[in-house]
Amino acid sequence: MIHRLLADAVVALHFAFILFVAAGGLLVLKWPRLMWLHLPAAGWGALIEFTGWICPLTPLENRLRVMGGEAGYPGGFIETYLTPVIYPDGLTHRHQLLLGIGVVAVNSLFYGILVRRRLKRDPRPRI
Repeated sequence: MIHRLLADAVVALHFAFILFVAAGGLLVLKWPRLMWLHLPAAGWGALIEFTGWICPLTPLENRLRVMGGEAGYPGGFIETYLTPVIYPDGLTHRHQLLLGIGVVAVNSLFYGILVRRRLKRDPRPRI
């Protein structure tokens, strides 16, 4: 029973991480110091998408499910939980590249807004 609960907690953490990667730049607009946590997370998320790697949380969840008497699943978190909603026909490498580009583009927009705000407050050049 505990393994199943832990596996569910990993899923919740994984989903929260994906949301943070995708839209954490929006939080950075409100709390700029969060950038030091978000930038590495967004970089990792984009790297996973660009390379087609499987996030380490996926094998951890699978292992916990097997230990709890359930079946694990093949593939990655996105393919198992998000693909049926986003891509009914399956996740391809091209889709992953587009997701990675989307992560970079959306967060670049947020960080561009942040930089613009900072420059408006203090237009003096910094050396």
